[in-house]
Order: sequence, then C-alpha cells, then structure tokens
Amino acid sequence: MNPCTCTESHDGRRVVLTGGPAAGKSAVLELARLFFCSHLHTLPEAAGIVFSGHFPRNHRVDIRQAAQRAIYHVQRELESTVVVENAAMVLCDRGTPDGSAYWLGEGDLWSSVGTTRETELARYHAVILLRTPSAPDAYDQRNPLRIETQDEARAIDVKIAAAWVGHPRLYEIPATEDFLSKAAHALKHLRELMPECCRNTVPPFRWPA
Repeated sequence: MNPCTCTESHDGRRVVLTGGPAAGKSAVLELARLFFCSHLHTLPEAAGIVFSGHFPRNHRVDIRQAAQRAIYHVQRELESTVVVENAAMVLCDRGTPDGSAYWLGEGDLWSSVGTTRETELARYHAVILLRTPSAPDAYDQRNPLRIETQDEARAIDVKIAAAWVGHPRLYEIPATEDFLSKAAHALKHLRELMPECCRNTVPPFRWPA
C-alpha cells in the first residue's frame, strides 16, 4: 500500500467486490492492496475461511444450508473487526447477499439467519460486480477450494448478479478478453469511491475512459 498523509477521520464505508467463480476477485483485491493507500482495509472471503477450516462440504441440502449460515455469520463478524481502524474504505471479498446465490432447498437464507434482503443490501455503500468469463480457457481450476464446473460457475455468476439487483451503487464489470482492462475498470470505480483526501494517492493504473 502507498503511504497517505491524510489525517481525516473516515467513515469506513463498506464496499463489496463480488462476482462468480473465476471472475478475477482475488487479482483485483491484490492490485487494490498494491495501488491504494493505507486507509484501504481489505477483508478475506468468509467462505474461504469456513471451507479451509474443513467445514463439511457436499451436495446434501442440509449441509449446504448450514454452510451458508456459517458463512453469513463469519462475514458479519469479519466486518465488525474494522470499526476502530479509521479506514476510508473497507473492501469486502463478497458480502452477505452472495450467500443467497448458493442457497438450496426450502426457505431462504434471510429467514434462516433472522434478517431480510433489504437490510443486508443497505449495509454496503457500493458493490463492484465482476462477471465470470464464458470462454472455455478462461476458467481457472487451480484454486483448491473451487469445486464448480465451468457451467456451474456461469450459473452461480447469474445468481450472484441477481442477489445484488436493486443496490443503488452497483457497478457491473463485464468479462473481457484482456483481464487488465477489466481490472482497470474495477480499480477506477474503487478509486472514485474513496474520499477525496485519499483518492489522489492512488497512482494511474491504465485508467479507462
């Protein structure tokens, strides 16, 4: 991260970086950490924490539902850890509405954890949605926690996009052949969402028009 001379108090606005499997979230997060100032605070993906800790994972509906409840609560607690950090932006690797895209069976995630979709959408200042590429050779299977086929990844991508419909600051970044162009669009939106006192510390990254 770049040093920042800003001494302003910040509101720690939550911004979500989301998208289907292989959409490029991890790469964009790393670029944001590299290019943005120290007032950007990033959070890890709650699902990665849950599943890397060997939470049961199979196709049983009750297990899938239990996993999404666990991910929801881990996400909420992760977000609560940064309230004293004076962050200008808390960049979340996914947000709580993402879990609804993975819910199977009767009922829904929201009633299962005692909340509503509207309440969860309102918790986030903005959403950067990266779309999953459709080209056969663009899907990266090297992530050991990723178990979806390419067709399943595209289906999840559609459900995640639907989960965020209605958010007032939803920025959709389509898949492109050139990933750097896609990343530049995402970083441009993130830069514009930073307060002005921190924005000018972010160096150019092939900013698109």
